[in-house]
Amino acid sequence: MKSSPATHERLGPAAKDDVKLPTERSFAHVFAGVFALVALLPLAHGGAWRPWALGVSAVFMALGYGAPMILRPLNKLWFKFGLLLHAIINPIVLGAMFFVAVTPMALVMRLAGKKLLNMDYEPAAKSYWIERKPPGPPPESVRRQF
Repeated sequence: MKSSPATHERLGPAAKDDVKLPTERSFAHVFAGVFALVALLPLAHGGAWRPWALGVSAVFMALGYGAPMILRPLNKLWFKFGLLLHAIINPIVLGAMFFVAVTPMALVMRLAGKKLLNMDYEPAAKSYWIERKPPGPPPESVRRQF
């Protein structure tokens, strides 16, 4: 993803254009690993292994090394599915984090009468700057801040 010197990250539809499709070989590795787990995980619980899943795993691995271009349509489809999941799940998770973490803390602070930001309008105030006592370092001593 290209970065701009003026912003932290690019948002919106243009940001999706910078996301690259993973290689077909890495796609094959992931699916071969998943199907190998599906095949062998029942053995950990005393069940029978699943030979069909091990066969699918072997097919993915063989295609990944022998003919990776055959996997391109599946790779694209899986990638688009991941982007769709991102568009749906990301706002839900971030909203849940906000309402589980930030909102209760704000309610507790409000009930306690605390204000972390002094945002009251004072018409008689000359300035909203807070004077430091003792004053901070001289401006000449703070060079090349960024």
